[in-house]
Amino acid sequence: QVQLVESGGGLVQAGGSLRLSCAGSGRTFAIYSVAWFRQAPGKEREFVAAIIGSGGNTYYADSVKDRFSISRDNAKNTVYLQMNSLKPEDTAVYYCGADRRGGYSDSQSYTSWGQGTQVTVSS
Repeated sequence: QVQLVESGGGLVQAGGSLRLSCAGSGRTFAIYSVAWFRQAPGKEREFVAAIIGSGGNTYYADSVKDRFSISRDNAKNTVYLQMNSLKPEDTAVYYCGADRRGGYSDSQSYTSWGQGTQVTVSS
């Protein structure tokens, strides 16, 4: 299993920006597909964005398309989620997942998870 550590969360006003980081362990981290999910209180974990393999295709949930951008720096073993034009409904704990075994938008597909980072957007 790959070890993941998220960082970069915080409190921001609506319309602001944050960049989340997901640092992975191991020399093979660069080949893993990595996804960001989020979970708000009382709600299920939902897909946000995914990057497939070592920098290939990217996919986004409709709710974040054109506002969020996922990227990776393989030299740093890190995947980023740049979040712009944040809205109060983006408030959640954000998790990164890796080592995918199924569909990229299905949280059940990922076998490794970080501890999560809180994002709070005030109105």
